[in-house]
Amino acid sequence: MGDVRSLFGRIFRNCSVLIAVFAVFMTSELQAAPYAAIVMDARTGEILYEKNARTRLHPASLTKMMTLYIVFQEIEAGNLSLDTKVTISDYAASQPPSRLGLKPGQKIEVRYLIRAAAIKSANDAAAALGDAIGGDHVAFAKRMTATARELGMGNTTFKNANGLTAEGHLSTAYDMTLLGRHLFYDFPAYYGIFSRRTADAGVATVTSTNSRFLESYEGADGIKTGYTAPAGFNLTASAHRGGKHIIATIFGGDSSADRNAKMADLMDMGFEKAPDSASEVPPTPAPLMDDALIASIDEAIEDVDGEGGAGKTISVSGAVLSSPRPKARPVLPTVSDDVAIAMAEGIDGALDEATAEPAPEGTLEFQAEAIAAGEVPAEPAATELAETALAYADLTVATPPVSATLEAQAEALTETDPALEALKPKLRPDEAAPADPAAVLIASADPAAEAPELVMTDPGPDVTRAEAPELLMAQISGIESVAGKTKSELLAADLAPTTVAAPASKRKSPIFDTVEVADTPAEYTGEEVVVVLSTSGGRHFGVNVGEYPTEYEAERALLKTALAESATLNDGLRKATESNGIWRASFMGLTEDQADLACRRLTARAIPCETVGS
Repeated sequence: MGDVRSLFGRIFRNCSVLIAVFAVFMTSELQAAPYAAIVMDARTGEILYEKNARTRLHPASLTKMMTLYIVFQEIEAGNLSLDTKVTISDYAASQPPSRLGLKPGQKIEVRYLIRAAAIKSANDAAAALGDAIGGDHVAFAKRMTATARELGMGNTTFKNANGLTAEGHLSTAYDMTLLGRHLFYDFPAYYGIFSRRTADAGVATVTSTNSRFLESYEGADGIKTGYTAPAGFNLTASAHRGGKHIIATIFGGDSSADRNAKMADLMDMGFEKAPDSASEVPPTPAPLMDDALIASIDEAIEDVDGEGGAGKTISVSGAVLSSPRPKARPVLPTVSDDVAIAMAEGIDGALDEATAEPAPEGTLEFQAEAIAAGEVPAEPAATELAETALAYADLTVATPPVSATLEAQAEALTETDPALEALKPKLRPDEAAPADPAAVLIASADPAAEAPELVMTDPGPDVTRAEAPELLMAQISGIESVAGKTKSELLAADLAPTTVAAPASKRKSPIFDTVEVADTPAEYTGEEVVVVLSTSGGRHFGVNVGEYPTEYEAERALLKTALAESATLNDGLRKATESNGIWRASFMGLTEDQADLACRRLTARAIPCETVGS
């Protein structure tokens, strides 16, 4: 009897283990993010390969490409500069990692926020840029969506500036590839920021989240990574080889290594399929948005229900929003009755004169007409008067000789008519006019003033492509002391990449891909911010285990989770952060593998978990 019980016990335990393993397997499958990919010839916009490329998915930090596109628009329009200081809002400071570590009320220059958002993918830096331009994250998200429509990104809707998971915040692999191509062509002087490996972000030195792909794939020059648990590992990448330029996007990679390997395969396929030579067809840039233009754009794309609502049918509104009838013609000013009568009388008088009979013979009118026609000789008195008039006309109209003066002309007139003597003009004061008008300009110039310094902004058609970067860097070397630089040159000096192979394709604007510019850390005079950097390397990830109404409950949840999953979370830093009255419980300072493993193990225990980081 005891043997039977022992046998049944072993069978029960084995079944329990199998059920647990099956549950973990099914849970991990349900958590997998949908996969999508596309490859495009950046020169022409031709699609070389696509899979699920039009399916609406979570873009994660690829969103920051649109944030930076709008920032570059504002700089080009003169509404912002690299030195503009942005005051950090409470909303921006409350964003979860990855982050720069900004504090509410802190002031920081735009240049540092651009570097942090593009290179480190800092959520707080991207949110701060959005607040500075749009006023708040809601208004800025509307502008992002409106700009996306102008760029042809018809299946994209933005809800924030950094790409954190939000209901309705969705895009497609095709749309993000279009955005990457626009960044390359619309802002060639700023594009180099996406290939920087490291940069000084004011309060810390940041490292690129895309360093592995940039260093491992030949010809890679950008663009942006992204990751959240619902999105998976995303990447929009660009590379040049042998005169070809390929842009590709991946959504839903299983890990950063898996994502980079798939991207390398897609890029190789793109370079193989793309023709050796193709005429560049640059896209049309988006216009600078104002409130009226944003309001006129219809955002009627049906939002997907739930976190993973990808692939839902898109419904675009076809309602007529404005009248198709042409505008009324402008009302012409009416003519008063008096003016109309005068015009009629003038017309009638002209007609009467043209159709009048010849004057009777012997009248003054008849003599005048005969003299005008040359039919009868004029009376002596009339002849003398005509000769006097002709002489007067010759004196006043004909060009006098060089030696003639105004006084000589006046004497000639007085001889003809002594009555003009009283009207003789007074003599002008003697003035010695310079023989050369240029002498006046030279004499009036300030001898102490220095000649203006000439600054070359266009190397000219005779400068070769190889010489252009050196000439441009010669201009940039004097950027602090020479006036007259363009905004593109100023920004290019600040955002130039550290080490990038120059694209072989011809560009209309300079891209400083071959320039190595050492960033000189600027002295930071704002509020002191202490940033603790991990010395273990790669610990930019974490897990979120829920949101709670009080700090006590968040700390309690962190303690319980740490005890339940000490094997993977032992190295993590427990952190409870508050935003709008909600406390978020997180474990930070983990590696990518630790965060992914911890989240999968917690999910298997029915504990809510979300991996954060990029």
